Amino acid sequence: MQTLNCHGKPIDLSVPKVMGIINVTPDSFYDGGKTFSEKEILKQAEKMLSEGAAFLDIGGYSTRPGADEISGTEEIRRVTEAVEIILKNFPEALISVDTFRSEVAKKAVEAGAAIVNDVSGGTLDDEMYKTVAKLKVPYILMHMRGTPKTMTKLTDYKNVTVEVLNDLSKKIALARAEGINDIIGDPGFGFAKTREQSFQILNNLELFQNLEVPILAGVSRKSMIYKTLNTSADNALNGTTSLNTIALLKGASILRVHDVKEAVECVKLWREVRGIRD
Repeated sequence: MQTLNCHGKPIDLSVPKVMGIINVTPDSFYDGGKTFSEKEILKQAEKMLSEGAAFLDIGGYSTRPGADEISGTEEIRRVTEAVEIILKNFPEALISVDTFRSEVAKKAVEAGAAIVNDVSGGTLDDEMYKTVAKLKVPYILMHMRGTPKTMTKLTDYKNVTVEVLNDLSKKIALARAEGINDIIGDPGFGFAKTREQSFQILNNLELFQNLEVPILAGVSRKSMIYKTLNTSADNALNGTTSLNTIALLKGASILRVHDVKEAVECVKLWREVRGIRD
């Protein structure tokens, strides 16, 4: 059985969990600016928790392709304020901080965050593994090449599935060697991957079970969906639900999404297919 230790609370991942995205940024690709005020942050947190989110993922730095950089000080301010606001009103909430900066991770966990979600998998901050190990929180280790500004040009793979698997395997070993106990792997859909490469990884997602860590799938409203369907991120919920279902059937343990209710319904139907009942 796969479990995560979140502030001493064991989270059972034998039944997949849903992570709701709350971006406290003005420029995220789908919901930029929507949850920038205290009122909107609380409204979104309450909605997601009531719909069944096991985790809330707070991001203060947009990682959409070509996103502008912001200072660490500004990112810390955005993230810690959001963490504190949510925990003041929902003290049982399990919050993940979406950052590739170790100092932001440290400050967020000190403010009450329970998980660190690093889109760079440790490549953009040499102190990240050591910091997370000291913080004693679960670590989401994602595959990416370059930075959000450069990653769209770094998609030259001979076999994207094999190379991403190998890269994650090496980084998981390094993270464990530094003392991180709870690691979640994320293949990084859309990060330094073309649309076709992202679909290839999804088709082969069951192979990521070989990493022997829980797998997070983050496809919510991404361009791999809306470009394939010739639509927009605003109209990509149905496509997101379809790919979330495929990800669950191929072994994903966490769905990271903008739309919690629909993802929770995917998990409920997955449970029925598997014959898992309370």
